Amino acid sequence: MAAAGAPSPAPRTRRTAHRSSAGMGRGCAGAWWGAWPSGMLRWGRALRAPLGGGVGGGPRGSPTPRGGPSRPLRTATPLSSDIFRELGPGLQRLGQTLKDQLPGWGGGLGGWIPPGAPLDSHPPEEADVVVVGGGVVGWSVAYWLKALEGQRHGMKVLVVERDPTYSQASTVLSVGGIRQQFSLPENIRMSRFSASFLRNINEHLGVPNEPPIDIQFQPSGYLFLAPPEGAARLEATVRLQREEGVQVALLSPTQLKAKFPWIDTEDVAVASYGLQDEGWFDPWTLLNAFRRKATSLGVYSCSGEVRGFITSAEDMMPLQGPAPMTARIKYVHIHMPDSLEYQPVACAIVVNAAGAWAGELLKAAGLPGRLCQPPLPIQPRKRYVFSWHCPDGPGFSCPLLVDTTGAYFRRDGIAGNYLGGMSPPEEEEPDPGDLSVDHDFFQEQVWPRLARRVPVFASLHPRGAWAGYYDHNTFDRNGVLGPHPKLENLFLAAGFSGHGLQHAPAAGRAVAELVVKGGYESLDLQRLGWERLVEGEPLEEDGVV
Repeated sequence: MAAAGAPSPAPRTRRTAHRSSAGMGRGCAGAWWGAWPSGMLRWGRALRAPLGGGVGGGPRGSPTPRGGPSRPLRTATPLSSDIFRELGPGLQRLGQTLKDQLPGWGGGLGGWIPPGAPLDSHPPEEADVVVVGGGVVGWSVAYWLKALEGQRHGMKVLVVERDPTYSQASTVLSVGGIRQQFSLPENIRMSRFSASFLRNINEHLGVPNEPPIDIQFQPSGYLFLAPPEGAARLEATVRLQREEGVQVALLSPTQLKAKFPWIDTEDVAVASYGLQDEGWFDPWTLLNAFRRKATSLGVYSCSGEVRGFITSAEDMMPLQGPAPMTARIKYVHIHMPDSLEYQPVACAIVVNAAGAWAGELLKAAGLPGRLCQPPLPIQPRKRYVFSWHCPDGPGFSCPLLVDTTGAYFRRDGIAGNYLGGMSPPEEEEPDPGDLSVDHDFFQEQVWPRLARRVPVFASLHPRGAWAGYYDHNTFDRNGVLGPHPKLENLFLAAGFSGHGLQHAPAAGRAVAELVVKGGYESLDLQRLGWERLVEGEPLEEDGVV
């Protein structure tokens, strides 16, 4: 690897480096599938019958004439030996072909990495596309890049993830919800795309000879409650949702009480209830499905952290006159886990899918500050998820309820267990430095609100809690998708502010279309691009939970 400031050619030697700003990424494994060769083995040889002869009772292997010239025959023992003599070299050729065609892993199957296998400790020296962030959005981007490419030996895609255990990953620490009830048309369309994708997940992410994927979808819907001052806004949002094809019902307090008798409808003016393609599923299963399928298509994965870049701006420093207004990323520096070493990886495209740390990634060493303005307004926000038991609580028909106060809960199984929480006020945001849980927040903020709305929750029994991160977009709480305006080969897919999991299939496809096709085809998401940040025009989303 070369020193941090080295330009071309590609660095070849590793060196120690000081820690700089954060990225995503961690062991590296390649995965390439090749075309199967034809005519792998030649099986056996044809036996020719004797002319006028047969096998008699003479010594083993000796023919007995029958009135004509005898012709030697191949008997059973030599035939068997001959087949196995050919079988041995044939199997050797088969094994070598598999080693050549399957991904480049140093283990026993050429290079194929079964799900869960340990990753190599070093990334490759070059890749066509480097996806920074191995959460569900990053793996969705990687999958769609290979799926849209349509060939096996094409783009070399590398996914970099710094937390290979996913112990602090936003994906697996979420409550796994999917809904159609958003106030922004782009978000509604992404939800509809994702719902269709999940409904047919095995057609997209199924891997031959692997068990079918079951994301354990619970189609119980979302139920939003609105107070009198918010009724008109909710009704307008429902009209928009219906125009987009969403199946949603408006319920009066009387209708709400009739359908869900366990709800106290005091101060509720109207409610919206999703009738189709809403509920929750297992986030870990979806993440693993994307990862397994992408790996089978040839995507590389690497354990490490992106902390620096080399750009073309270093090659274009003018002696006088204005500095260049654009640049390209030439190398990403991937730092090894538990080490001071780093690997420069030459690349043509970089996708920032670093989630809550996407903003920090654009502050990494090597990126000219003038080219990163305005800064990407994405920050980590800590959110708590609490678990409790209430044997007399809402039953199987319980939806994911979002209260007028912002508190929410959903059923967790069918044994009287529930999950819930709420986002704190802006001025009371907890420190995102770690994922410790403030249990007083449940006792003082969440529980009283839920017990007021669902009276049986007054006697609930807390069971546990955990914390995860939102990739919070402080500008308008919506995702940022598409190309960076000044770093020409950098694409963004982050800032979803809590709905990244459910929009991952759509967001990954959108970014992959930009890279492979040169523009959006499935969904027009141009308004979610960087331009609104430059122009200061937010796209407000009312449905952030």
